[in-house]
Amino acid sequence: MAIQAQIQVLLAGGAGGGEGVARGAGRGGGAEIAKPQIFDGMSSRVTGFITACKLYIRIKMREELVEGQVQWILSYVQGGAADVWKKNVIEELEVGEIEYETEEEFLMSLKKEFGGGEEELVKVAELKKLEQGGKTIEEFVQEFKRAVRESGYKG
Repeated sequence: MAIQAQIQVLLAGGAGGGEGVARGAGRGGGAEIAKPQIFDGMSSRVTGFITACKLYIRIKMREELVEGQVQWILSYVQGGAADVWKKNVIEELEVGEIEYETEEEFLMSLKKEFGGGEEELVKVAELKKLEQGGKTIEEFVQEFKRAVRESGYKG
């Protein structure tokens, strides 16, 4: 019964409004995983929000149906332009206009809506100015790989 109650709290958006740490439920067992911060539609925050959601879902909500995962993500989408988008998505889901096969598909639609083309240009510029500096080679390689992934660079 305690696990069921924890799942209900997760689906309701958690008690902390998006800045808590979850324990217990799901495959993650006793692992502590930070919940994503509330996403208000700012394009500069979309990548971090998506990454936090993916991590949390993979560790804590892997067994949940896609519908539950999408609803959980939507519970962290609040404020500004994000509220209008969220209301539209909820209405479309309720009437069956859209259906997501995976949470990844839903997160891609969120990124498409709020990612903005400028983010990719910023990431390409970041990639071009990377320097090793005082970092170890392992740290530099990881930073380089992240920058390449986020930039969408195909060159």
